[in-house]
Amino acid sequence: MKKTLFLPILLSSSLAITLPMTLLAQKMSKPNVIYIYADDLGFGDLSSYGAKQIETPHLDKLAQSGTRFTNAHSTSATCTPSRFALMTGTYPWRQDGTGILPGDAKLIVPTDKITLPKVFKNAGYATAIVGKWHMGLGSEVKKDWNAAIKPGPNDVGFDYSFIFPATADRVPTVFLENDQVVAAEANDPILVDYEKKIGNDPTGKEHPELLKMQSSPGQGHNQTIVNGIGRIGYMSGGTRARWVDEEVSTTFLHKAQDFISQHQNKPFFLYFCLTEPHVPRMPATQFRGKSKLGYRGDAILQLDWTVGQIQQQLQLLGMDKNTIIIFSSDNGPVLDDGYVDGAVAQLNGHQPAGPLRGGKYSIFEGGTRVPFIVSGQGVAKGKVSNALISQMDLLATSAQLVGVRLKADEAKDSKALLKTLTGEDPKGRSTMVQHAQTLAIVKDDWKYIAPSKGTPYMKLTDTETGNLPEDQLYDLKNDIGEKNNVAAKYPEKVTELKQLLEGERKK
Repeated sequence: MKKTLFLPILLSSSLAITLPMTLLAQKMSKPNVIYIYADDLGFGDLSSYGAKQIETPHLDKLAQSGTRFTNAHSTSATCTPSRFALMTGTYPWRQDGTGILPGDAKLIVPTDKITLPKVFKNAGYATAIVGKWHMGLGSEVKKDWNAAIKPGPNDVGFDYSFIFPATADRVPTVFLENDQVVAAEANDPILVDYEKKIGNDPTGKEHPELLKMQSSPGQGHNQTIVNGIGRIGYMSGGTRARWVDEEVSTTFLHKAQDFISQHQNKPFFLYFCLTEPHVPRMPATQFRGKSKLGYRGDAILQLDWTVGQIQQQLQLLGMDKNTIIIFSSDNGPVLDDGYVDGAVAQLNGHQPAGPLRGGKYSIFEGGTRVPFIVSGQGVAKGKVSNALISQMDLLATSAQLVGVRLKADEAKDSKALLKTLTGEDPKGRSTMVQHAQTLAIVKDDWKYIAPSKGTPYMKLTDTETGNLPEDQLYDLKNDIGEKNNVAAKYPEKVTELKQLLEGERKK
């Protein structure tokens, strides 16, 4: 059990009683914090991370003005568990029910424990979430979508929320603002079911001729059609409340900008959850065809433009010098994840995971090693850091930043790494557990993957999962692509890391 993790950083142990923060934290007193979270964006999807077939100038500018991390990770290779860990500072595999959630799931984030937004609230910040949620709503699966749905984001630390419940490929395809479905009507009640068809809405399976984007065979995206796109799950009602996919991104952007404008004179924390480049990829007209990489590439251009709009707003309001922007992705990339949208046919040599093996759903590095850029007040400029850091560390690190003391039993897996986040400390974590269908542990550039009975290859998404029945050991310093399993060559290292992983499991 860590002893000093939850104390604010101190200049020395002898000053622990008198100084609540380091000089660094004092210098960064009350900065605004914006965490921009992409969805399924890979390590190689940005030009600042080596992409040659696509240019992302706004994110490149963010990287040039701050610190770009090359060994930063989500905890998991899929979205719900990564987001749970970010919110709670706890490895998701420690809690049941943190896998990829359907759109009607109940809330999985505890309302009575510390969360990332609560850290900022406790320091006097205004807090907001805008964008994708995907951690459940309400206390039951069956819920009244035409009434206030609680508990939700507003019950775990956010003063303001404008979200959609799960992912864009799952019903219900509606926005919620502070627990209420936007534009819901009593005479057109919203019903949702993930087990059987309800209502008279056509489905992609029954009426493929109505689809403007065909569903990939066998992936389940052929149920209720909304806006010409087949979804996972069944929905009826809420005709006026249903979103238009081409407008989702700009709707979220405008809500985020409104929040920023309204809080120019009070420190704020904004959790801005983008939808790109998650399926269904249906970018606005101005981005279509611009990337030459299909709709997935176009969606990445839309994402980059969105980040640029936030940067521009901060500059125009004179807030850029007192705002920290953190940008990352919830897991690695995937191409064919439910729809035939050109992502595979128009790849044109682009490598979404860069030099990494695997991607979304994979225990290999491509599953969790993602872009991670930090820029703003107190952050080193133009720096590239290979420090090991997890998104889960943002909770304890934010507590350091704003001077909030965490209890010994709170956010037990989150590490306080303010100097790492600002580019000052080159090391970061000493160890980290990675999570997909099995677990892996990394220490000092050595990575051990636990044996698994799962399939080594997901045909539907063309993904190497990393599941094998035997031990795997990789030297990430010399083999970042995890091509050579050296477990037989270094049995002592296998034993060391296996025991370390087992110790983590037992905590």
